[in-house]
Amino acid sequence: MAIHPQAGQLAPHNALVDIPKLVSSYYALTPDPSIGVEQVSFGTSGHRGSALNKSFNEHHILVVCQAISEYRAEQGIKGPLFLGKDTHALSEAAFRTAIEVLVANDVQVMIQEGDGYTPTPVISHAILTHNASGTNKADGIVITPSHNPPEDGGIKYNPPKGGPADKDITDWIAARANALLADNLEGVKRIPFETALERAQSFDYISHYVDDLANVIDMEAIKKAGVRIGVDPLGGSGIGYWAPIAAKYGLNIEVVNDRVDPTFGFMPLDKDGRIRMDCSSPYAMANLLKIQDQFDVAVGNDPDYDRHGIVCPGFGLMNPNAYLAVAIEYLATHREWPVDIQFGKTLVSSAMIDRVVEDLGKQLCEVPVGFKWYVEGLFDGTMAFGGEESAGASFLRRDGGVWSTDKDGIILALLAAEILAVTGKNPAQIAEEQVAKFGKPYYKRIDVTATPEQKSILSKLNAEAVTQATLAGDEILQKLTHAPGNGAAIGGLKVATSNGWFAARPSGTENVYKIYLESFVSEDHLGLLEKEAVELVNGVLGS
Repeated sequence: MAIHPQAGQLAPHNALVDIPKLVSSYYALTPDPSIGVEQVSFGTSGHRGSALNKSFNEHHILVVCQAISEYRAEQGIKGPLFLGKDTHALSEAAFRTAIEVLVANDVQVMIQEGDGYTPTPVISHAILTHNASGTNKADGIVITPSHNPPEDGGIKYNPPKGGPADKDITDWIAARANALLADNLEGVKRIPFETALERAQSFDYISHYVDDLANVIDMEAIKKAGVRIGVDPLGGSGIGYWAPIAAKYGLNIEVVNDRVDPTFGFMPLDKDGRIRMDCSSPYAMANLLKIQDQFDVAVGNDPDYDRHGIVCPGFGLMNPNAYLAVAIEYLATHREWPVDIQFGKTLVSSAMIDRVVEDLGKQLCEVPVGFKWYVEGLFDGTMAFGGEESAGASFLRRDGGVWSTDKDGIILALLAAEILAVTGKNPAQIAEEQVAKFGKPYYKRIDVTATPEQKSILSKLNAEAVTQATLAGDEILQKLTHAPGNGAAIGGLKVATSNGWFAARPSGTENVYKIYLESFVSEDHLGLLEKEAVELVNGVLGS
């Protein structure tokens, strides 16, 4: 994809989303349950869409929250439901609808006191700390489309283990929600918002989370080293957390932009010319990159704070894969966790992680795409760290107990400061040392046009369908359609050699398949890898 000529620049005013039109569409437009794109559909991170195209409207939230209420009752989940929202315009509207339905179903709903915003990892943390007490089990809902553009909305459900719901749960919720949608909302319980708000319970999410941070991050080391931390909240739900963190632990934190604006008009355009709060994109992070030299380390997060962007002066924004490898090396050598504990990565994350983990003599657990695959391991303490190439990760408490089972951009941001405080090197410097030791990775992701039929074939491939013996001049060592870490189907194909690999997965929303590629040889070798990977996949798909 060509880089948009205005990437990294602010959007012109006339390109900003019309918030009144967007919010009125949420209430005024009615989805057609016979049209697939207007039905409830849970991807790897919940149901997402836009009110403007009838894929995220009030009817969707009514039926999803009714279905979740019924699921809780069926599963005997009687504890509180921790409800959070981010700063997208549709999140506020959906938050109000959600309370009306949940309280009408006699669910004890916990909301941020003062009607504030709540990050995804804070909801996970609240669920887990409540459930550790042994009382009636709690669960949670986060209303967010993550880093998606301002016109989008999203909602996701986190069961009592605190992380993203597994497919069997989301399939049940989606099926029930779509049945309610098709039945014109018959069976949806609802009470007026004012009444529901009176019955909901205020909860100090901020103090509950912030006061516990020293149990997962060495805050004292950061304080003693006087690390200067720059923070660009990107207008997200964690904006109210940084001042309490600084005050509680005596840290030198400067929030460089405290604006919350549902148009996100302060955001530089992403590479495709759209506003997208992607903290792993140098274009979206352009504001922070301009002032990186004012800090020892600088960080950004997406609107629901489950992703992280790490900026080191003189180096710029770190590649998410590079930071995951650094975080793993540091945690493996600076935490007293069991020696046989696992470190998790997705199949499309960099093989640098494989090399680092092997050199440390630790166990690697390679899973399909989706943070839900890490929930069990993080929950029971058998997995120290779980990370995704899209800049999301979490890890255990310092004593080896569970912290969160959803991605936590706050602790990954603070970990960068801890690494610098303890080692005297920032994460980018450690990443350079890894490159010198293990080789330089060249990583890329592309989209290739595919029909729905071809996407279906790819998602159900058998490894024997690949008959080639070599890839980009090297012997093929692995042909995977199931993840080696847990045996789960990856919904696609991964092929690896000693010098590189590619993975192909069908898109859930577009008529394309995504190819992830990495070479440890050169850019030219990556190009050859891309050419042969596309030919191989298209040959298997018969195109």
